[in-house]
Amino acid sequence: MAHSTLTPVFVGLRTGLHVLSAALLALVVVRIVVVGGPWALPSLVLAAGFGAVYLLGARVARIAEGRRSRTGALWLLALTVLWTALLVFVPEAAYLVFPLFFLYLHVLPRIVGPVAVLVATAVAIVAIGLHGGFTVGGVVGPVVGAGVALLIGLGYRALAREAAEREQLVAELLATRDRLAATEREQGVLAERARLAREIHDTVAQGLSSIQMLLHAAERADGERPGTEHIRLARRTAADGLADTRRFIRELAPPALEAGLPAALGRLAETQWSSDGLTVTVDAPATVTLPMDVQTALLRIAQGAVANVVQHAGASTVRLVLTVHGREARLTITDDGRGFDVVTADHRAGSSDSFGLRAMADRVAQFGGRLEVDSARGAGTTVVATLEVP
Repeated sequence: MAHSTLTPVFVGLRTGLHVLSAALLALVVVRIVVVGGPWALPSLVLAAGFGAVYLLGARVARIAEGRRSRTGALWLLALTVLWTALLVFVPEAAYLVFPLFFLYLHVLPRIVGPVAVLVATAVAIVAIGLHGGFTVGGVVGPVVGAGVALLIGLGYRALAREAAEREQLVAELLATRDRLAATEREQGVLAERARLAREIHDTVAQGLSSIQMLLHAAERADGERPGTEHIRLARRTAADGLADTRRFIRELAPPALEAGLPAALGRLAETQWSSDGLTVTVDAPATVTLPMDVQTALLRIAQGAVANVVQHAGASTVRLVLTVHGREARLTITDDGRGFDVVTADHRAGSSDSFGLRAMADRVAQFGGRLEVDSARGAGTTVVATLEVP
């Protein structure tokens, strides 16, 4: 049983049962020794056997808890046979039926347990009656004991059921807390990335834009003076740096994902990507149920892939297909560009296009997924990113 606040109650009940069994068995042994007679030796052997089986089977009873194993039932059958044999010689052995009541209810299945209690009650009444005559006390005693045992057994089962439900509720609360913490971390990361995007836009991007305009003005002022080529090179370098900075800003601040990944991809296709001279189509379900970090990773991969198309492929159309099957999310990006040699690109570790592929591969690896690139010169490119959904 899982640990819970009710564990001390269960431990106390089991300890009380063991103490009751030991005390009643000791009473039976004392009775055998005091009375003596020709049946004293077999009675002592049966009493010792009962005690040994009880001790050896205590662990079996704990293992059987909650599972009603066949081993526990066989152990209880052995105890019942020894108790019945002991009844033949010692009438006081009828008292041992009280701990047996609780064992029946604890080890045997829901219906079999109460039936076994009723049968044992009848056996105890008959044994007492055969040894000393049938009396009101000899009948009422076992019956009252059986009733008390049934009530306590039902209460024990109710407590055990409540404890299991409480443990499940606590586990669900802990899982919910962990999910909330993960969501808060994701939101914090997204907020920090948005802040960095704003800072870069207001500082580095604005500075590069000013440098580019100043250099362009200097170039137009006197295009024939010495050093103009250096000014022109510096202007182009600033323009490239500004373009890269703006791309970083776009990647740091993705479109809002509150409406889901399909909506974000659709907005990019209609705004940013269309302004790059591309016709982008998005084939995705209206809504997808994916963790925020998975949606963000897929969005970054889509942005990186389309950026590669814009910079290197010379394509006119791009198609994005998003599918989700069970614990797997797949994003396929296909273009009709000039393509490239995948093997050669893998060896050009320093090139910008291979860096873009490496960045996408790193994102996919974070989720235990895989990135597949299929391309050939003049035949376009297909990039398939498959992510494992946690």
